[in-house]
Amino acid sequence: MNIYLMQHGKPIPKEKNPDKPLSDRGKYDVGKMADFLKKAGVQVATVFHSGKTRARQTAEIISSKINPGKESQKREGLSPLDDVKIIAEEIKQGQKDFMIAGHLPHLEKLVSFLTIGSDSSQVVRFQQGGVVCLRTNEEEKNWAIAWMLVPEIIP
Repeated sequence: MNIYLMQHGKPIPKEKNPDKPLSDRGKYDVGKMADFLKKAGVQVATVFHSGKTRARQTAEIISSKINPGKESQKREGLSPLDDVKIIAEEIKQGQKDFMIAGHLPHLEKLVSFLTIGSDSSQVVRFQQGGVVCLRTNEEEKNWAIAWMLVPEIIP
């Protein structure tokens, strides 16, 4: 099983818009990532987001490419400061590949918790619009980083 964790794209600064929607650059980077993931054959059952505008917009762009016809879904427990242990337990029980479009520090803590059992160490450094794929051994439910991709290396 794979889970794909994506930091939302670059938002408009809070001073210009307190809701912090995606900037033009953020939309471009997320779209480029979505196209690449589609070409690479990435498929997911669902794309979840926190409900914050920038994460929702990121999830909608990704879902439109790799999950056409299916709406992304708002999910509790994915906000920047939420406790990762709750969503981690649900992930461990999962059966289908899915994606989370989320925020820092939540995503970094989630990767750490799933891979090393502690959310206090940083094992990966996310970048806006970047994706980390975690893969598990189905029998033992051990998670490891399979790959990471950032927008700037996609042609």
